[in-house]
Amino acid sequence: MDLAPFKLDIDELLDDYAKENCTSFTDFKRVWMAKKFSYIFEGRPKTNSGVFMQSLFLHCIGHMTSQSSLLQRLPGLYCLYCLYECQPYKPHYKIYLSLEESKKLKDFVIEAKQNGLALVPALVKRMLDKGMFLFGFINLLGDNEAKEVDEMNASQNKRVKFACDKLFANTQIGSYMHTDLGVEFELDSIKKLSMDYAKAKESAFAEASQTVDVEDAKHILQNDKLLGDKVEEIVKEWDAQKEEFYQKTGVSPHDELAVVDNDESGEFHDENETDAFDELEQLLLE
Repeated sequence: MDLAPFKLDIDELLDDYAKENCTSFTDFKRVWMAKKFSYIFEGRPKTNSGVFMQSLFLHCIGHMTSQSSLLQRLPGLYCLYCLYECQPYKPHYKIYLSLEESKKLKDFVIEAKQNGLALVPALVKRMLDKGMFLFGFINLLGDNEAKEVDEMNASQNKRVKFACDKLFANTQIGSYMHTDLGVEFELDSIKKLSMDYAKAKESAFAEASQTVDVEDAKHILQNDKLLGDKVEEIVKEWDAQKEEFYQKTGVSPHDELAVVDNDESGEFHDENETDAFDELEQLLLE
């Protein structure tokens, strides 16, 4: 999917608006309509619609969060809003915004307010109220995607470990996890006893059949499984469930589960996380 022509169209639209030295959203809509820019969707791909829309959104976000002047970044926000509202998809694809990008958006709003551009915080607040954004942690504009994915996995593993520690604290679940059911049931002894019992039963019937009619009692010999075999199936099922638990939680069979150190509230805190999203919304309410 070649998206370069679509991105070039966006660049030209923003350049045309910037040349007019305007700051109002009304002027941007005038330039948009003069170029009949909604027709950008006429050439949209038949498949991967989500990738297509996010690529357009991302290109606008790149303009909006660049190192350019405020007036050069402003049309990036306007174009982002218009692309969302004019997209032909129902329901609308939301605008993915990473944690880092949300911080830049917050700084952008602060700078706009300081420069008297009251429309910017109002427009961003409208976008938040309408639920246009989909917040995430991966910065799609960066070039270290693999590193960030690894960091996300590490953070997720840390959360899972914390959840396991809290779940197993002061309970008997930890001891159950390390229980060898075969040993607890003395499986080998049960299998030997059940086998000896089956042989003794067959021998007794064979001996009795020589003197009496045992036809009505033959059903006693027709058991499908020995007790030892049934217990062994239970042990195997127990082991399979434990293994599945280890795989899903990342806990090792030899791990000693203990409560991790945390503050008195017992809440999990990730040093890499901030309240950027909440700060942004609070800022717009001021």
